[in-house]
Amino acid sequence: MKGGSAGIKRRSFVKGVAGAGVFQIVAPHVLGRERTPPSETFGAALIGAGGRGPGTFGDLSGKHKLAIREIARCDVKWVGKADNKTRYTDFRRLLERNDVDVVAIATPPHWHALISIAAMEAGKDVVCEKPMTRFVAEGRAVVETSRRTKRIFQIGTYGRFGVSNGRNDMRKIVRAGLVNGREVRVIRRGGFKVRQWSGPVQINPRPVPDYLDWNMYCGPSPLKPFHPPRFGGMHRGYWDYDGGGLGDMGQHALDPITYRMGKDETAPVEIIPHAPPTHPEVAGMWGWVRFKYEDGVELVLESGEWGEPHGLKEKEISREDLNEEERRVFDAIPDEDPLVGFGEAVKTRTLAGGHPEVAHRTVCLMHLANVAFRTGRTIKFDPKTERAIGDEEANRLIDQPMRGPWHL
Repeated sequence: MKGGSAGIKRRSFVKGVAGAGVFQIVAPHVLGRERTPPSETFGAALIGAGGRGPGTFGDLSGKHKLAIREIARCDVKWVGKADNKTRYTDFRRLLERNDVDVVAIATPPHWHALISIAAMEAGKDVVCEKPMTRFVAEGRAVVETSRRTKRIFQIGTYGRFGVSNGRNDMRKIVRAGLVNGREVRVIRRGGFKVRQWSGPVQINPRPVPDYLDWNMYCGPSPLKPFHPPRFGGMHRGYWDYDGGGLGDMGQHALDPITYRMGKDETAPVEIIPHAPPTHPEVAGMWGWVRFKYEDGVELVLESGEWGEPHGLKEKEISREDLNEEERRVFDAIPDEDPLVGFGEAVKTRTLAGGHPEVAHRTVCLMHLANVAFRTGRTIKFDPKTERAIGDEEANRLIDQPMRGPWHL
């Protein structure tokens, strides 16, 4: 990720933080006292301090059980108030600090990928709000950066942790390749806030507030005239920043489903939409979308807010559906270990349960659904290349241009 002459180059990120984020973990009893030793306390920063920001940051010490020391926060609405010591308007300046070990990101989604990449290249571990990205290609870039830098990354949705410790027959069957032509279909109905996050159009531009760095807010997205819905929570309804109701709620809903379906390492090969024509600028209504995987497993999302239902029936699969030989194969597969949460992953340097590859595969479903809605047709997709087959219009939505100087 680069951001012009004022930006921090990838090489300088790595060079400038050589050794940053490497922790020697010492147990309190070894030091002969109960208080948290310095080696177990992590310098933490928040980027995107409005809306969900305080909650996301609070999860570091709460849900993730990390002992943290707040170093700084960053938000584009602090023009004239930032001191570049504890308060910033430019995340790049914050990431230059060697005393920041962990970053929580709660900006609008059009910034998630670039800031996550920059933070990991600066030697920071990252917990990022959902959705992970704004379009498909961003997710692959985040995955590759995490692998290259060996930094811990987890998306801020935890649905899979609620189903990881129970019996997951379908996950084991799918991952073992035992579907064998059976009808397997999961249906998720409602809960996507589709109408709520259908963006308003033809809003008269207004002067940019003195406190807001509008250029920085837009960042890699087109620099459009300012009007309040683009900056407030209604930003979810604009393609420039998010993906409508799916962008807001899709990753929450799909995170446990993709885990249970055993689809953490692949994507559907066909996406069939049912929706009215979309507006080029704002997200709108949709009825349902049907995902088909190469092995025949299907997932259907139904909004419940527009059009006729799809009429399909749910059909999951369990051990009882297998024949005797298949059951022997099933029973020989060991149960998976419980998922590792972000806090434990940071302290032990092990892979977080909601790591970037599985988060990317989940958020791809939302993005591909929106691509199908926006093009108005069925999308054939290659899970390996992560490109639409024979559809350049779809591919321009899968890998979208960024406003210079920002790019992946």
